[in-house]
Amino acid sequence: MIEQQQNNPLHGLNLETMLTELVDYYDWKILYAALRLECFNSNPNMAACLKFLKKTEWARDRVESFYLYRFKRMPKGNSAQFELKPRERGFADGIVPRKPEELTVELIAEMRTKATADYEEMKQNKGGRSSYGSDKPRAQDSYAQNRSPSNKKPAPSQDPKNPWGK
Repeated sequence: MIEQQQNNPLHGLNLETMLTELVDYYDWKILYAALRLECFNSNPNMAACLKFLKKTEWARDRVESFYLYRFKRMPKGNSAQFELKPRERGFADGIVPRKPEELTVELIAEMRTKATADYEEMKQNKGGRSSYGSDKPRAQDSYAQNRSPSNKKPAPSQDPKNPWGK
C-alpha cells in the first residue's frame, strides 16, 4: 500500500528548481535583502549558490523556509512544526499554495525595522522580570507574589516549624 505523502510544497522539489523559481520571480537583490546570504550578493550565479546551499544546511533551511512562507505563502505552523526542518513539515490536506508575496528591497527593510522594534519592545517589557542568574531579589513564595497590597491577611510565617503563621 502506498502511503499518502505529506502535504508539503517542498516534497519532490529539488534545490535547483526551487532556486530557479525564486530567482525568476524575485531577483538576486531581493533574495539577498530578505535572506542575507552572501551567495546572493557577491557575484551571484546559479552554480555557486547551489554549491553553497548544498554544503550549508542552515542556509538551505533558511531558503526552504522562505520558499514555503513567502513564495508559496503556506500557513504558519505551531511550535512543534517549527522544530522540524522545512522539508519534514506537513500541512493539512486541502491547503494549497497561494500567489507569491510581492516584495521589494524597501519593503523588506521596513519589515526588518519593524521586527527589530518589536523585539526591542518585547525585551523592555520582559526587563522587569527576574531570571535565573539575575542578582535581582526574588519573592519567597507564590502566595507573597499573588497577594494584593489591600489584602489584610497576614503573610505566611517564615518559621519552618510553623508554616501557617499561627
